[in-house]
Amino acid sequence: MKRVLRALMIGLWFGLFSVGWAPSWADAGKEIRTYRLLILDSQLGNPYDEIRGALLKTLEEYGYVPGKNLRINLQVSGNDVKKGEAVLRQELGQGHYDVVLVGGTAATISAKNVLHGDRRQAVVFAAPTDPVGIGVIKDFTSKPVANFTGICYPVPVTARLRFIRQLMPQARSFGFVYADMPQSHSYVQWLKEQLEKNPEFGNIQVVFRKVPLVTGEHGDQQMAEAAEKHVRELDASVDAFIKPVDQMGTRRNFSEMVYRAASKPLIGLVKDDVMARWGATAVVYAAHASIGKQAARMIRDLFEGKAVAEILPEWPREYGFAVDLAKARQFGLNVPVEVLQMAGENIIK
Repeated sequence: MKRVLRALMIGLWFGLFSVGWAPSWADAGKEIRTYRLLILDSQLGNPYDEIRGALLKTLEEYGYVPGKNLRINLQVSGNDVKKGEAVLRQELGQGHYDVVLVGGTAATISAKNVLHGDRRQAVVFAAPTDPVGIGVIKDFTSKPVANFTGICYPVPVTARLRFIRQLMPQARSFGFVYADMPQSHSYVQWLKEQLEKNPEFGNIQVVFRKVPLVTGEHGDQQMAEAAEKHVRELDASVDAFIKPVDQMGTRRNFSEMVYRAASKPLIGLVKDDVMARWGATAVVYAAHASIGKQAARMIRDLFEGKAVAEILPEWPREYGFAVDLAKARQFGLNVPVEVLQMAGENIIK
């Protein structure tokens, strides 16, 4: 009888393994691989919070769960490049990370100064304005030649200018007040190139003014206060203002200031410029969630062994539109039907 029972147990054992089952204690001694992700954001708040939220949610969908098989270290540089460099050196000096994610222009510059060319460390950038100008990639069509890839921030200049023209077909002159930051310099150059070389925008004029950079969590408020004198100066001679692609652009203080100080509408940069009633009349914006999802896919590929050179850098894949009809009426704008259709539910009446 004992022999029969023993034979039955052995048969059951091999049968269960043949269909892929094993008792839980078989894996008790196995160590689950934990992936380490260091995040250095240029600043707290948006767009970084929304990008990070979408990234972490997407990583969980891929099976990388914080506290289970993913360890995350979040650091913030306050838009201070030197501080970002110090943070990276300190954190990386304490151990290896599978991927370093840098959010925004300042953090990307910090990572370039510390890590560019170090093929032991994969770096993914999310939302710098001009990674080509910073020097971490060659372009958006070539394989990365160093250890950086990722997603840039802005809607392409051509798409933004076309939206503005669609919204305000009679407008010819625009004010553009920006902070003395690398991403602003790049965007100003892109604007000037389109205005000078693209006949589609030959009858548009943009008047530029610059304010000094102020770093820190409240730097955008101080820069917006410094920008007010330029807004008041330009107000009588422009048809509208265009929000800059820098830290003033991503926060509410600049929008509120323009709405208070000017008699002309503001074309925003982020969704909250309209939907949170910050002060803009309309906006075409890069979807922050899209940037986070795209970055998560890149990080997953790196976790799974793909080389940085195999992952092409990208522009944001999804854009959104929003319109404040009350402000449009206030400024005498007749919003075209096609713009309202693009905005969909993102309309304030």
